[in-house]
Amino acid sequence: MPNSSQSDSNLSDTLHRLVHVYKSRLRAEVAQRELGLPITHMRALKGICRNPHSTAQSIAQRMDRDKAQITRVLKELLSDGLIEKRPNPDDGRSQLLFPTEKGSEVMNHLLQAERETAVAMTRSLSAQELTLFAEMSARMVENLSRDSDGGN
Repeated sequence: MPNSSQSDSNLSDTLHRLVHVYKSRLRAEVAQRELGLPITHMRALKGICRNPHSTAQSIAQRMDRDKAQITRVLKELLSDGLIEKRPNPDDGRSQLLFPTEKGSEVMNHLLQAERETAVAMTRSLSAQELTLFAEMSARMVENLSRDSDGGN
């Protein structure tokens, strides 16, 4: 029977490989569609499309990145015509972010790339295994999030 450190190492290695292979496959799917967006830009655009009250600060918090890095990403999305800024009626100091028509089209292509990547990744798994994986992964994320929040 493997000891705890071997199990922890195997889990860590498996998670690293899964994330690496998933990102590589997703990048290939995105490249095939000739969208030319880095993963960070895709994640920011996805957050903006999903949340009608997005600000630079809320995107930075959701992505767990510093605001300066997200501001650079948002500038590129703005200059590419994928998002637009509008005044925030609740806070005159910030602006709300919205996808443009072009940004929504790109998001549709990204979602299709994600779906195709997920289908390839899960093709040999049963519905029950997928449900169990989703539940266990969510708990792991919660555990790590709680730990990084000081146990709150």
